Amino acid sequence: MKYHQIDRNLFIKNRSKFTAQMKPKSVAIFNSNDIYPVSADSTLPFAQHRDIFYLSGIDQEESILLLFPDAPYEHQKEILFLKETSELIAIWEGAKLTKEEAFAVSGIKTVHWLQDFEKVLAELMSYSETIYINTNEHYRAAIETETREARFVKWWKEKYPAHAVAKSNPILQRLRSVKESEELDLIQHACNITEKGFRRILSFVKPNVMEYEIEAEFIHEFIRNRSKGFAYTPIIASGNNANVLHYIENNKQCKEGDLILLDVAAEYANYSSDLTRTIPVSGRFTERQKAVYNAVLRVKNEATKMLTPGTLWKQYQTEVGKIMSSELLGLGLLDKADVQNENPDWPAYKKYFMHGTSHHMGLDTHDYGLLHEPMQANMVFTVEPGIYIPEEGFGIRIEDNVVIQEKGEAFNLMKNIPIEVEEIESLMNS
Repeated sequence: MKYHQIDRNLFIKNRSKFTAQMKPKSVAIFNSNDIYPVSADSTLPFAQHRDIFYLSGIDQEESILLLFPDAPYEHQKEILFLKETSELIAIWEGAKLTKEEAFAVSGIKTVHWLQDFEKVLAELMSYSETIYINTNEHYRAAIETETREARFVKWWKEKYPAHAVAKSNPILQRLRSVKESEELDLIQHACNITEKGFRRILSFVKPNVMEYEIEAEFIHEFIRNRSKGFAYTPIIASGNNANVLHYIENNKQCKEGDLILLDVAAEYANYSSDLTRTIPVSGRFTERQKAVYNAVLRVKNEATKMLTPGTLWKQYQTEVGKIMSSELLGLGLLDKADVQNENPDWPAYKKYFMHGTSHHMGLDTHDYGLLHEPMQANMVFTVEPGIYIPEEGFGIRIEDNVVIQEKGEAFNLMKNIPIEVEEIESLMNS
């Protein structure tokens, strides 16, 4: 891995929090992700399943974590199963974790090779009554591919039909949404790498540059700072491309006078950052562009103040909508009749700002977190209002990542990334 090894105490704490919520005499099992095929012998780069990583720090394919806090013997309470390494594997793929290295990473003392899994599980099933399966119940999930986890669940149900079934996901939704201090440091590090990429492109962007050339500058800076790369597929959207919310082609020329919406950020140690800035191709905003930009910035700043413990996401979004409506009135994009006659299910401001203002962020860019439950301290949220005006040929979104504090305003992990019009123009013209 490119990243520095994480202190295993983080994963020890995470396992302790999870097992404290398990039912008596229960086993929980977590599988790594598959390496997904493309064609012939080509595969996508391996990306570890975030749940097994959260609980163990193991960042390797064909790994299994088993937790059994009520096991009769101490060595059965936490077990890792890993792909056995060999000289041949080391030559062709690079060495896999040894048992000693796996302990150093995870703090788990009992490590078996993967071929022993069924034999060890058979014994533990005789001591247990319930198994926790790891389903994906994220509110944005839309999964068509059968995962390694899904295959395991089918196999297990056929092999051990008499056991009760419980779900890991409801526990993890709550645990993963509230970050430990070590996790906040890792997310901050990802944000710091993102800052370096953004500052790099401010001096690079000029009229006629291609969107993909800007993307290349970002990835260069990210990888040279120990990131695997983008935390998500980057959006480099110039001109009217910015009005396509998930524009990812990044293949157009950036024209003089246009704006570029940059929704691009680095990951670090599997933790995400999530940045959006909008900058002028020519290094100067027009008066109209500046007016809209500052309106979006005011909405972002006011929205950030509302991210406090106890806030409910739905009410928060409603209040942000009111602020946005006021700004759109000031810009002449809405009039009072539009607001007075609006459909409550699709308010007038949605014509120009149609997405949510914030989402959880962490190991996943759209991280675990239950939006119907009150916000808590140490949750990390994005704040990303936008105004999209196809008829004027531009769209503007501004996004930061913030940590909810026990008291006071949320802490901005991106506070050092240029955001004010004057600073962006100054850096682009220096």
